[in-house]
Amino acid sequence: MASQAWPVSVQIRLATPGDADAVWHIMEPIVRGGDTYAIAPTVERREGLDYWFSPSHEVYVATEGKVIVGTYYLRANGQGGAAHVSNCGYMTDGRWSGRGIAGAMCVHSLERARHRGFKAMQFNFVVSTNTRAVHLWEKHGFRVVGRLSGAFLHPSQGYVDALVMYRSL
Repeated sequence: MASQAWPVSVQIRLATPGDADAVWHIMEPIVRGGDTYAIAPTVERREGLDYWFSPSHEVYVATEGKVIVGTYYLRANGQGGAAHVSNCGYMTDGRWSGRGIAGAMCVHSLERARHRGFKAMQFNFVVSTNTRAVHLWEKHGFRVVGRLSGAFLHPSQGYVDALVMYRSL
C-alpha cells in the first residue's frame, strides 16, 4: 500500500528492520509507564521488539519528514473461524501526542485490514483509564462490547477495568 498523506503531514509505511531503534524509542517510555499496555514495564528491548515485530504482525511506522513518530501492528485476532477479525496495537511518540498521529494510524489500519480481507477489528484489552484512546477508538466507530472488571493493575490507580472494543469493517 502506498503511503498516504494525512492532515498533519504524516506518512505511513511498512516498517523495516532498520526502524527498530526508532520503534523502541517510542515503545520504551510507554511500556515503562505501565499504565496503558499489558506489557511488563520491565521488558527488555529485545523482548519488546520481538513482540512488536512478531512474524504474525504487519508493522507500520508513521513518519513526519524523516522522523518516526508512531507505530502500529496489524494481525489476525484469532485463527480458524475467528481469522476474519483483525487486531491492532498502536503507539505514538509522546512528544507528538495530540497531533492526530494515532487517528491517522487508526484510519490507515482500518483501510489495511479491509484490503487484507478482514471483516472486523477488535481491541482485546483497552485500559479503561486510557480515556484518550477510548474516545479516539469510539470516534472511529469502535464500541465497547465487553468490560473486564479489575483486569489491569494500574501503577497509581490500582485494579482498573479493561475494555473489549469492536467494529465491523
